Amino acid sequence: MTETDFILNSFDTAKIPNGSITWKTPSNIALVKYWGKREPQIPKNPSISFTLDACFTLTTLEYSKRETHLPKLDSGSHNEILKPVQNDDTKYNFDIYFEGEKKEDFKPKIQKFFERIEKYVPFLKDYSFVIKSRNSFPHSSGIASSASGMSALALSIMSLEKLVTERSRSGVEMMDEYFYKKASFLARLGSGSACRSIEGPVVVWGKHKEVKGSSNLYGIKFPSKIHENFKNYHDTILLVDEGEKQVSSTVGHQLMNNHPFAEQRFSQANENSLKLSKILQNGNLKEFISLIESEALTLHSMMLTSNPYFILMKPNTLKIIHKIWGFRAEINSNICFTLDAGANVHVLFPESEKEIVTNFITSKLLKYCYKNHYICDRVGIGAKQLSI
Repeated sequence: MTETDFILNSFDTAKIPNGSITWKTPSNIALVKYWGKREPQIPKNPSISFTLDACFTLTTLEYSKRETHLPKLDSGSHNEILKPVQNDDTKYNFDIYFEGEKKEDFKPKIQKFFERIEKYVPFLKDYSFVIKSRNSFPHSSGIASSASGMSALALSIMSLEKLVTERSRSGVEMMDEYFYKKASFLARLGSGSACRSIEGPVVVWGKHKEVKGSSNLYGIKFPSKIHENFKNYHDTILLVDEGEKQVSSTVGHQLMNNHPFAEQRFSQANENSLKLSKILQNGNLKEFISLIESEALTLHSMMLTSNPYFILMKPNTLKIIHKIWGFRAEINSNICFTLDAGANVHVLFPESEKEIVTNFITSKLLKYCYKNHYICDRVGIGAKQLSI
């Protein structure tokens, strides 16, 4: 599909005056990392991610048709036909609440998102919106909250599109494939990694000649059969730091534009995407460990060597990594780690090692977490609509 396939040309909002839509949308953790992009939110290399389950955003989109009014007429013009006009119809009308509090500082990001997607969902200005969101995990702490948040909003908007288009086409149902591809396409325009939070358990985003159906415009479910070794895979997230990141991912991506090692990194990511594709099919856990940890450290090495340079890892991040390496060598475990753009550590391990690795985490690693905080998660199947 191309961008023009997602442009909406016909819709009818007249009989959809108000309502609410709720989506529960997971975060995701990239295995092959995306770092560096061009406008509008196009990745400079492909990425592959696990869709999570326990780390999610719950978003309710309340919508109501915007009021119209009759224009005032000057004296002598009473014979003119009065045409209703929409109040302030050049602006988007929305409020946003996060964790129950009104968030004016979130509005510029949503405003920019609406500006980017209006071409594809032109009914936005027909409605007033109230967006209510909450996370099951700390906001802005290295877990992809923008991914789950923007994908939940994109899915809610697509649910509204489904209502207004099926009404205009006398009930002709929108196909699921189109629904989810366009949702991923819209989510990408809010936050790049958000396009990977629509489906699961494994999602590919970014065009790769060896991955059938892959695209820069949206994420796709991994197109090949995944080996049993990766079914019910665990991701225990160790919350080393629950504060705001010192450098946002947006800034980090921009620093790749003039990075001295950027082209080598993009080439490496393409090669690693192909390698991981084969690993996910053949189930080789040792190769999985080597590639995943290398990708994590390469991501942070890009931060260390950018200009200006920055460090998102904390001392306890490194202590946890060394403990994992020691434990793996000691018992020949298949435990490994990955990192997102933050200090927290994602501890990955197969279902077959759940008990022994969980005991190791709780007895040896929690002391390095902020207030012993951690999240037990695993690979999930994607977003779910809760009400309409």
